[in-house]
Amino acid sequence: MIDVRPYDSLGGGNHGWLDTKHHFSFADYYDPSRTQWGNLRVWNDDIIAPGTGFPPHPHRDMEIITYVREGAITHRDSMGNTGRTEAGDVQVMSAGTGITHSEYNMEDVPTTLFQIWIIPTRRGEAPGWGARPFPRGDRAGRTGPRDGAARKPAMISRLNGTFSNATSTRTGSVQACPAGSRPHGRPGHNARVRHSG
Repeated sequence: MIDVRPYDSLGGGNHGWLDTKHHFSFADYYDPSRTQWGNLRVWNDDIIAPGTGFPPHPHRDMEIITYVREGAITHRDSMGNTGRTEAGDVQVMSAGTGITHSEYNMEDVPTTLFQIWIIPTRRGEAPGWGARPFPRGDRAGRTGPRDGAARKPAMISRLNGTFSNATSTRTGSVQACPAGSRPHGRPGHNARVRHSG
């Protein structure tokens, strides 16, 4: 099913440092018909001003995927992980039993990203964080493995409700963002989220 929603109809707001649109109920935006879809709980379209970001805050039992579209985001967490995820790259944080993290735009330009939260099918797993670069040349026009190579275990195993545990997050590789799940993010376009099932 494809649910087409005009960009201007999404929840969210401009907070100065953060201009955000919410595809599902989040923060001060509440739409009882849009609280989640299956295990997909959050899909936010964020623009983060230079030199700003989210200060340290906790999460528990949530899989949080960040796809950076423009700019870069710098991650730090209570497990000692630190990393910078650039445009076109993906980071995944498994909150598990609990993790505190910060996400800052340390760049001189705005950072645009999608943040996607998935409710895990198992609670109480070990927390973890990982990032994977997707160089433009390696992903342009490709939907499968390169050069006929077999697929490696994916950090994101399937969209409908489950992501791998923290061990796989640290050792696996991201194959792709959810296929076809690509909200357009600017006025004059429609926002689309494609769901299977």
